[in-house]
Amino acid sequence: MIELHETDNNKLFVSAPSYIYRGDFFYVPQLIEEELKLIDTKNNPFYKNAELKLFIAYKDKKIAGRIAAIINKRHNLIHKDKVGFFGFFESINDSDVAKKLFENAESFLKSKGMDYVRGPMNPSMNETCGILIKGFFQEPVFMMPYNRKYYMDLLEKCGYRKDKDLYAFYVATLNKPKGSMEKLAKYVQKKYSITIRSFSRKNFDKDIEIIHHLYSKAWEDNWGFVAPTLDEFRFGTEDFKNLIPEELVIIAEKDGKPCGFSAIVPDFNQALKHLNGKITPINALKALYLMKRINNYRLITLGVLPEYRKMGIDLLLYIKSFEVVEKRRGRGGELSWTLEDNSAINKPISKMNAEQYKTYRIYGKPL
Repeated sequence: MIELHETDNNKLFVSAPSYIYRGDFFYVPQLIEEELKLIDTKNNPFYKNAELKLFIAYKDKKIAGRIAAIINKRHNLIHKDKVGFFGFFESINDSDVAKKLFENAESFLKSKGMDYVRGPMNPSMNETCGILIKGFFQEPVFMMPYNRKYYMDLLEKCGYRKDKDLYAFYVATLNKPKGSMEKLAKYVQKKYSITIRSFSRKNFDKDIEIIHHLYSKAWEDNWGFVAPTLDEFRFGTEDFKNLIPEELVIIAEKDGKPCGFSAIVPDFNQALKHLNGKITPINALKALYLMKRINNYRLITLGVLPEYRKMGIDLLLYIKSFEVVEKRRGRGGELSWTLEDNSAINKPISKMNAEQYKTYRIYGKPL
């Protein structure tokens, strides 16, 4: 027997994946406190302009799935549409459970005047999004989704079809671009008088504002993109203040003006896999030990302002990012994510010996 309940018990909602993925070798439990922040409608500034409704499904009185219905008012204002979103979707391999979850999320969105539903967004494209459809052979990299293979089948049985695919690339430091690529990067830096500097923790607030501006403008024309407000951006980056070494965030400047940046994060999943969603006084030393042993990275974002493109600044940032990872004795890293049809980004990445090894899908459905 399947039952579905709307819930305001955020802790119960966040705990649902532990039931779905029990025994799954590739599943990496995220920190519970961080997951709670994503659905904290009181303190997360994203919800100043958004609505959230949470649902949990039970089968035979056991948790069998969950889903969130999300209305992102800024998305609809910017893109001039009536798109609602689903997110945080998890389900056992049961099409009846999935159908029940989607029916309730869709009903809520329709009652709010939405005529289309898209997802998953957790809760937006500025966080994790998409369903993994290719690359089930290893653990997910930090802040990238993971799900079992049957998820695609569940969504399609519920009437969902592909809206857009997202690509993740991987490159080992042993295969980093050398020779002509490195020479070209040096040429670009000299020809256009580009200076490169690291993020300054001392000037944290100022540099956060700079990166927020670069991020918002560099992705402005991307499909589905909605720039986070400065409050949202600060909220999302505050926890990284003492976790991300300064050299992993690189800012490019021309004539003293910031024109592009790249941001790398250690693959914290290598540590989180062994912490069961919590850092406690008991496992704190273990967490610290695991953090120091991280040797994989993720290039989480790289962007150049439109007016500075075609100068090769993106190549310069890629090369500098590789240098930083290699200096930290990293074995390599994931470059993710990119839109499937963004050839201006995907082609240069492929030329740098990167393999497109995972694919994620964002689904949509008329209401």
